[in-house]
Amino acid sequence: MPSLLFASDSFKGSISSTRASELLSLVAHDEWAQVDLRSVAVADGGEGTVEALVNALGGELVHVMVKNPCGADIQASYGLLPNGGAIIEMAAASGLPLLSTNQRDPRFTSTFGTGQLIADALDRGVTDISLAIGGSATNDGGMGAMRALGARFLDADERELAGRGKDLIRVRSIDLSGMDERVSQVHFHVMCDVDNPLVGPQGASCVFGPQKGADEVVVAELEKGMKSYSSVLAKTFGIDVSGDPGAGAAGGLGAAARLFLGADMVSGIEYVLDLVHFDELLEGVDVCITGEGHADGQSVRGKVISGVARRCNRHGVPCVALVGSMDSSATILLEHGVSALVPTVIECGSVEEAMRYAEQNYILAAKRIFSLLKIGTQLT
Repeated sequence: MPSLLFASDSFKGSISSTRASELLSLVAHDEWAQVDLRSVAVADGGEGTVEALVNALGGELVHVMVKNPCGADIQASYGLLPNGGAIIEMAAASGLPLLSTNQRDPRFTSTFGTGQLIADALDRGVTDISLAIGGSATNDGGMGAMRALGARFLDADERELAGRGKDLIRVRSIDLSGMDERVSQVHFHVMCDVDNPLVGPQGASCVFGPQKGADEVVVAELEKGMKSYSSVLAKTFGIDVSGDPGAGAAGGLGAAARLFLGADMVSGIEYVLDLVHFDELLEGVDVCITGEGHADGQSVRGKVISGVARRCNRHGVPCVALVGSMDSSATILLEHGVSALVPTVIECGSVEEAMRYAEQNYILAAKRIFSLLKIGTQLT
């Protein structure tokens, strides 16, 4: 009797991590009269991380009214975990998809709503907070989130700033006297899969600013502001983290989380796999099926597929990646523990069609995988 483990990321906008496992289970039972199936929801710190961990660990979702990146009231959610911890996706409150195209300008966006989610978790007495900081619409150096927790960012006349991207250049001092004292009693983790520094050609403004609506002129303005802001941070905390890997994540929230919250930076996928005890789930497994919406050369850098494949490789378990789409650069995954790559879409068509038929295509791809696995078991 074959033993299979399903551990897929979500296919953004179409299939959740949990639903992927459900579909794989349906097809597996069609192929084998007897089969040992195990499944776990996983994510890498991006979209779907809260849902994956709440489902995997038996937590609960909490819904809170917060400010979106432009200051409008919205309802956002985060997860409370059974161990007294919380998992927060900053994209739920400060994410790019929350804004229309004409609202996307990192000079005018803030992470304040993310800070509100943290404050709510503190109100509920959590002792451990994990921040998944992918998908932000912001480039405020984390000022907004820290303002929501009591920090004040002052200009040359000691007037408090709103803490948006355009305010970076105006910060002259930081008042920490009103910072929420409970922060020091909580262990913070920042789940991050990028290693960009705070400033410079590979920094927050230059690399991610254009993705958030900034043109060349705005990028230059933000970079100048971030350099000025980083010097104020260094003066305030007595340490310069501007060149640290991950400091530039989420428009500088990575740097702020480390300095203001004492957070440690962790690989999102490695952290999630440890939380769900993935290595234990691999024991006795014949094949693991993982996947994500799109695979390319960047998938080897902290994404679900590469993280799962590495763990499988250590345990001698073949790992098959079932992906929504892929390009030729994705074949590098075959050098990093992935045994086979199978895309769901096999005909040319529009993205809209692929999304419309996502589950149907996923099931067909699963059938192709399991039919080949059956041949393999018969040969051996």
